[in-house]
Amino acid sequence: MALCTFPGTSPGTIAPARPIVRCTAPDALSNLLAVLELVADGQVSCSAITRRPSAASVRLVEDVLVAGDFYDDAEPISAFAWPLLLQAGGLAQLAGSKLELTVRGSAALARPSYQSIGTLWARWLRSVSHDEMARIEAIKGQRKPATLTAAAKRRAAVAAGLAALQPGEWTDVDELLWMLRTQPPRLVAVRSLMALWRLYLVDSYYGSLGHASREAWDVVEGRYALCVLFEYAATLGLVDVGYVDPRGARDDYRSLWGADGYPSLSRYDGLRYLRVNELGTAILHDPEVLPCLALPVPRR
Repeated sequence: MALCTFPGTSPGTIAPARPIVRCTAPDALSNLLAVLELVADGQVSCSAITRRPSAASVRLVEDVLVAGDFYDDAEPISAFAWPLLLQAGGLAQLAGSKLELTVRGSAALARPSYQSIGTLWARWLRSVSHDEMARIEAIKGQRKPATLTAAAKRRAAVAAGLAALQPGEWTDVDELLWMLRTQPPRLVAVRSLMALWRLYLVDSYYGSLGHASREAWDVVEGRYALCVLFEYAATLGLVDVGYVDPRGARDDYRSLWGADGYPSLSRYDGLRYLRVNELGTAILHDPEVLPCLALPVPRR
């Protein structure tokens, strides 16, 4: 584990929970290339309806990631995100149940560059083909009409929060969540108070999040933000992360009805700290400087 100073710790020490530190930018381009090669070989299958990768394909992607996924023995994060990112970014498309490279994808495979990472992020932000809120499986009722706000607007709010952080400095993820909750553009995932009553844990009546009051934001918008930060921003190398085992990492949902059966509310609960790195700073503020960054060439 890397030695880092996080907010609230003294210089030369690490956070009490001893988070794992992952500096993501050096591996981002290598991982993009590795997954593109899998697609070129016809090894990545996705659902024609949801566009989600199959479990077998997720395992294949995990095997080719330079440093592996974030957790060794937990549910996939980066390995799940990459096939969706390639589709959203126009680098791959479904042909039956298999992904195949587009013309743009073939060009990215032949001449990999960090500009491709920036393009993937920009196109994913605007994508309408997938809503990552569905990855918070504990929250039921998401498919009911007029319940959730547009995913693109939610992503934009999280991206704006990232852009407001001081580049190169570690930030406690709860500080960023507070910004997203209180400062414009505020992150809003539920269309109305009535819509909040449609969302629930375990039981649609007793577990309705309409009962949750102020805790509802932490459960819905907070978990959505953690997903965007961990599964997409970190996967693409925009933010370095400090994280722990998700089980027991957060207790902001413990008082809710039916929550006793969940050791964590999402696979992203372990995210503790993040830092907008050099690649993220360029993509969030000035993508034109990407060709000038002295980042590593892809490792094969």
